Amino acid sequence: MAVLQLLLFGGLWSSVGASSLAVVTCGSVVKLLNTRHNVRLHSHDVRYGSGSGQQSVTGVTSVDDSNSYWRIRGKTATVCERGTPIKCGQPIRLTHVNTGRNLHSHHFTSPLSGNQEVSAFGEEGEGDYLDDWTVLCNGPYWVRDGEVRFKHSSTEVLLSVTGEQYGRPISGQKEVHGMAQPSQNNYWKAMEGIFMKPSELLKAEAHHAEL
Repeated sequence: MAVLQLLLFGGLWSSVGASSLAVVTCGSVVKLLNTRHNVRLHSHDVRYGSGSGQQSVTGVTSVDDSNSYWRIRGKTATVCERGTPIKCGQPIRLTHVNTGRNLHSHHFTSPLSGNQEVSAFGEEGEGDYLDDWTVLCNGPYWVRDGEVRFKHSSTEVLLSVTGEQYGRPISGQKEVHGMAQPSQNNYWKAMEGIFMKPSELLKAEAHHAEL
């Protein structure tokens, strides 16, 4: 689904108001920045020449590339209602907007660093349980200005960038892979995007806390 189509949906919310509303929610479409290497999570219809042969996932420095948009969804075989705040510790899927494939990992070796391969898999947003990633963060919810880690729910590697750079046909793009150990290479932050309004659930919890 094109980003332009997403802009036509109702209930969009793209500015941060009160801090209680500055959460990342299901249905939002975001770019994710690796804060150590200053690259955005990216994919495109280019397949790995080794390993799984699935669609490659990379990191790019460009801010304007439309191939860096990912839609936040519930884990495999579940529906996360639009506007539901993402809790720390919650498994999610990240679906690449332009190709409809999900961020994925498995026991293949990544081509440059020899870590675990990360690919994009599935068709029209549907893949398998290896598309699930757990959001690791501090506090109750994933907030827009906070750094998070993504832990692969099945193999337990962390979504990472360590700086290895591809040549042709994707010259200058960085390898994205899975690493077993936490480090500064695993931190990501939500950047540009279309953020759905938090649902009434969060507002109700905030009201309850004030009583």
